[in-house]
Amino acid sequence: MTQSPPVRWGLLSTANINRRLIPAIRASARGELVGVASRTAASAAAYSAEWGIPHPFASYEAMLASDQIDAVYIPLPNHLHAEWSIKAMRAGKHVLCEKPFAISLAEVDEMTAVAAQTGRVLAEAFMYRHHPQTKLALEMVRSGRLGDVLHLQATFNFTMNDPANVRLKPEWGGGALWDVGIYPVSLAQAIFGGAPERVMGTQWVGQTGVDEVFSGQLIYSGQRVAHVVGAFCLPWHTYAEITGTAGRLVLTRPFVGQDHPERRMTFYPNGGEAEEIPVPDEYLYQGEVEDMHDAILDGRPTYLTLAETRYHIQTVLALYESAQQGILVSL
Repeated sequence: MTQSPPVRWGLLSTANINRRLIPAIRASARGELVGVASRTAASAAAYSAEWGIPHPFASYEAMLASDQIDAVYIPLPNHLHAEWSIKAMRAGKHVLCEKPFAISLAEVDEMTAVAAQTGRVLAEAFMYRHHPQTKLALEMVRSGRLGDVLHLQATFNFTMNDPANVRLKPEWGGGALWDVGIYPVSLAQAIFGGAPERVMGTQWVGQTGVDEVFSGQLIYSGQRVAHVVGAFCLPWHTYAEITGTAGRLVLTRPFVGQDHPERRMTFYPNGGEAEEIPVPDEYLYQGEVEDMHDAILDGRPTYLTLAETRYHIQTVLALYESAQQGILVSL
């Protein structure tokens, strides 16, 4: 059996988050990092030299036109995700698009349609969903070990110290819910199997014009509910607790820091002793890269489906609507 050539990756911009994905591509046996694009030749060349990337491209368009690139990673500001994902797929490239996938349902639907039209692989880059810790938690839920799961609380906070950061620009899709609150939203939908029936959101909007604290309640059928929080102006903290009729599961690093020494996943059964659940070590970003390779080279469906991704965006938009109008919003 002939082995497929590796997937040749390009980074569409020199965004800071690239430093997380680069080791994952380089650690994979079925991928190689070939290029990086920037808006200027000087920037692309400097980044290429810093990271040892063979081919710098002086524009995004030049990378998409190149026959040296098979797949691109898009870590651009949120409002550019749809535009450049669509351009990349129409240029024949597979796309791993950083979360949030888009900032409107119309964009999500157009991206999905273009993926179907072009036959390109398109996936949202929710790295934590691919990690063994998250998969183990979902297995425990689905096996019934927690009983009937009725409640989830999850938090992702940090302090934003740079007033010029793109995540503080409302016109660019900035805001705590879009940036970090969407992680707890995603976990709730993974645990409960889809979008909620209704949501209630509250937000604190800072001088930046974006929500710097967002708290949401996601209401599901069967008396199931999730409470989610994301913030830009609170000390760094990430936490999740999944509670069922037979016990609760606590994750101290559900979204980031899976290699952190304080990472714990602990099951507290009703009436029993706490049990530490061992989690295999895996680089946090490795799974999403390998998933792309499986989809591109083997034709497998992506682990995180585009239907799930649409639920993410639909739920976030409903939460913002609720917070802005002060009402309960049905999906």
